[in-house]
Amino acid sequence: MEEIVYTIVNFLMSGTEYQTFCKCAKCRRDIIALSLNKLPSHYVTTDEGRNRIYEQLNTPENRQWINKRIISAIHVIGKYPQHDTK
Repeated sequence: MEEIVYTIVNFLMSGTEYQTFCKCAKCRRDIIALSLNKLPSHYVTTDEGRNRIYEQLNTPENRQWINKRIISAIHVIGKYPQHDTK
């Protein structure tokens, strides 16, 4: 889940839709952390397990569900950044 969230956050933050949001490393990490806290954990110990979970999560329905949680986190962190905005 962490790899998927990391990839989606970086993709979304590089797009024009979120160009007014802070893109600093701290905000990106906060968005990733908040997103992961809203999503279920999927711990694996092997590459086979990683691939199996990735395939389970990589469906249009799951990507849409994950995207909603990430977009929500982007807006929360954008509204309440954890660093000085001056």
